Amino acid sequence: MKFAVLDFETTGNQSADEIIQVGLAIIEEDRGISRVYGTYVNPGIPIPPFITGLTGISDSDVADAPSLEEMMMELVPMLDDVVLVGHNVAFDFNFLQNALDRCGYLPFSGRILDTMHFLKICFPSLPSYQLGMVSSHFGLEHDRPHQADSDALATANVLLKCLEEIDELPLLTIQRLSDLFAEEDSDLAWFFDGIRVEREMQAVQDGSIHTYYRQFALGVEDWTDIAPVRDEAEPNPLANMSFDEYMDEVRRRLKEVLPQYESRDAQDIMFQEVMQALDEDKHLLIEAGTGTGKSLGYLLPSIYQSVKQEQKVMVSTHTINLQEQLRDRDIPLLTQVVPFPFKAAIFKGRGHYLCLRKFEHKINRRDFHSPKEDVITAAQMLVWLTQTESGDDEELNLGGRGGDFWETIASDSDSCLGRGCPWFRKCYYHRAKHEAGIADVVITNHSKLFTDVKANHQMLPSYERLVIDEAHHLEDVAGKHLGLQMKYFTVVHTLTRLYKDSRSGQLPALRQLLQASPHEKSGEWSAVIDRIYPDLITVKETWDRLSDQLFGLLPERGDASPGDAGQYTLRLSPAKKPKDWGALAELEQQIHVTLGDVVRKGDKLIAEMKEELDDYSADSLLTDLSGLFKDLAAHREDLRSFMALNDEGTVYWMEANGNFRSKSLQLYAVPVDVSKHLKELFFDKKRSVILTSATLSVDKSFQFMIDNLGLQEAADAGNLNTVQLPSPFNYREQALLVIPRDFPSVKGSVGDAVFVDTLVKSLSEAAIATQGRMLVLFTSYRMLRQVHEPLKEALAASDITVLGQGMDGTSRTKLIRRFQDSSASVLLGTSSFWEGVDIPGEALTCLAIVRLPFQPPNHPLVEAKSELLQQQKKNPFMKLSVPQAVIRFKQGFGRLVRTAHDKGIVIVYDTRVIESYYGKYFLYSLPGPKMEHMPTEGIVPRIAQWLEERENEKE
Repeated sequence: MKFAVLDFETTGNQSADEIIQVGLAIIEEDRGISRVYGTYVNPGIPIPPFITGLTGISDSDVADAPSLEEMMMELVPMLDDVVLVGHNVAFDFNFLQNALDRCGYLPFSGRILDTMHFLKICFPSLPSYQLGMVSSHFGLEHDRPHQADSDALATANVLLKCLEEIDELPLLTIQRLSDLFAEEDSDLAWFFDGIRVEREMQAVQDGSIHTYYRQFALGVEDWTDIAPVRDEAEPNPLANMSFDEYMDEVRRRLKEVLPQYESRDAQDIMFQEVMQALDEDKHLLIEAGTGTGKSLGYLLPSIYQSVKQEQKVMVSTHTINLQEQLRDRDIPLLTQVVPFPFKAAIFKGRGHYLCLRKFEHKINRRDFHSPKEDVITAAQMLVWLTQTESGDDEELNLGGRGGDFWETIASDSDSCLGRGCPWFRKCYYHRAKHEAGIADVVITNHSKLFTDVKANHQMLPSYERLVIDEAHHLEDVAGKHLGLQMKYFTVVHTLTRLYKDSRSGQLPALRQLLQASPHEKSGEWSAVIDRIYPDLITVKETWDRLSDQLFGLLPERGDASPGDAGQYTLRLSPAKKPKDWGALAELEQQIHVTLGDVVRKGDKLIAEMKEELDDYSADSLLTDLSGLFKDLAAHREDLRSFMALNDEGTVYWMEANGNFRSKSLQLYAVPVDVSKHLKELFFDKKRSVILTSATLSVDKSFQFMIDNLGLQEAADAGNLNTVQLPSPFNYREQALLVIPRDFPSVKGSVGDAVFVDTLVKSLSEAAIATQGRMLVLFTSYRMLRQVHEPLKEALAASDITVLGQGMDGTSRTKLIRRFQDSSASVLLGTSSFWEGVDIPGEALTCLAIVRLPFQPPNHPLVEAKSELLQQQKKNPFMKLSVPQAVIRFKQGFGRLVRTAHDKGIVIVYDTRVIESYYGKYFLYSLPGPKMEHMPTEGIVPRIAQWLEERENEKE
């Protein structure tokens, strides 16, 4: 095969737009790049400024360039007898056909391949498939992105990388891929068929690195072969070693592995405190600010404790991010420095693991909902199976519809055959469970902790000691899991997976199987299935009606929540139900009865077939169906308990989005106070629970957390230690906090013209002084939108980019990456940016906090908690709103200084911190930065002066 890799730069992306540059790289049959052709093209019209900004191509560049006809005379002969390749090739191909037509040539009729497809298939775990990102990932030269010849050459090199990867794939995987695409009349099908034929002619290579099973090539052996890391017959490695001796040895090895390692007071205190709590069976609240090294602070004592006592320690994080960081960064380091072998295992929620049985079933039956995309996703996964050891979806880059595809093949307990499954010994979920079973320390997340509690401790291995990191989230997660959350689509997904139309869905699949089955009862069983169909349709129609009417109750107002535009929220109170609630309850009653009927028929049918039909291919289908019927039964119960509105201790509310209306409906029922649940489930049951986070105290006191998490009784009994670690940073030198004392104030979530103008002017001047590198935190998305455009205009002349959360559909992770990559930029973010964003070093110099982060007082959960506090004769503002806001404020502040060498400025544009009686709680809770207030116009000169002093100190 000879490839021609084509790239056009154009004046826009409509077919009427003009080509301004062309790049073409020719790859010969020996895979050498024989030539790269590039030229500007005179479009005959001015180039839009936006395109010049993107590509760097200006009118002067193309003034003397050849016309389209002249360029095509050179290009067309090079396209003879080649396979045409492009990155997102449809774009370039469209322009090519157009140009051929305009210049009087025949259309291109050869094969066309897209490097986007190849990248997805060959490198299923790449974080991004954007050409620039991919080039830098592979270390390829790509010096002028968005210039056609440079793009064409980069794309050609990427294609070669993919071809090398395809050469390495086992023959079985190639056959599978060829088979997967065979049903499509596509050029990818032609390509993989050719590769398959070629590979089948070669001598068989030794495939010792893969395991072959049921026509799949896997990257792992059976998990039943994984043995514990220490031999049980050997003496305990810590039998005669005290904690101090162990730590001395660890520190010695840390110095060898990380020459720059120096022991930090705060971390040393943490080692001792955590060890003492584990050893004395006490609970511990320990606040460890940024830079303490808190992961090691709790992992090292946990390993010591679990190995010495031969009892597991469970570690729980709030985010999957932190779980991954522990797995990829901290555990490998500890493996090098702990003086004996130990095992730490990551154990996530079940839905993160691939179910091989479902995947095999899906692929063999080509059960695809959106065939074009699903075939690519399936191909991605076939290749991923040859690489993955964990089968964890976080390793996959599933774009577009990939998430829906995953849902149908994720492991779940309702459809698990357990030991009866042919895949059992290869199963990723059971591998993770087995590894957790033989591990000393198991790392899970808050969600899974609660799923485990709800499932009577069937999910996690048993444990007596627990470390909770990111503990300031525990209360929220507890509420979500101990309560109920139901979306419109939760119900619809289950219904459509059972039956979408007569061709797709698990019930039609079972019916097709019965048609081919000689079993005497197959006619009778088919009749049952035919009777279930209309019931499912009825339920779907009634659910649509009910959702529409529930959505109709939501008040039409846009400022109800700081989320997106037109986010509606309505609290429902058991005492006074909305006036037409009776009619809604009748719809729920219809759903309840019909679903009850469906589930009974379905369960009975499956039980009979399992007993009498001896057909493996039906087994896995019946298991999945039985799982779906269980889901339906659960939705039926959830809906009943939500609509009943009968528990005074629960807060009920609905949320929806103005754009997607009833399709975005979510129903919530959450316990108002989870403290007694937490006390009963964890603090009374476990010997030692250690809670840590950078933000647990308010104004140097832990009382807020003690009240909310149900620790008061433990504290009274002397079973709770609390520690606030000293900060390892010199905040007085490293951080300056300024407050403009004459700044206009604002009511509600929208700023008036004076406020917005003053804010934009001040932000733009500050951004110029700090050369961008600025993060601006808002509490309302509407205000962010008010500021975004004017700030963009104000900074356009200074070449400072303004990035806004939710402004161009980019995900949070991508925004942060773009912010880090572009040296001069300002990032505007709302709620999710207040924490968990790690931007160390030069990328962030200035943090602007527009308003103190109070939660909207009209959020149903906040309202209900406030009412409860009032009944207890407490002040909800001081007991709830202020402490919550202080903790978020501290989280926001924590974005700024991430290492001992970072320096930065915080501007707080909310004068309440110096004017109100509660402002001091915000300022006193910070770790001691230099604080100054001044008139607004004094801010920029002060910032410039402070930055200059820091520069001089460095010299």
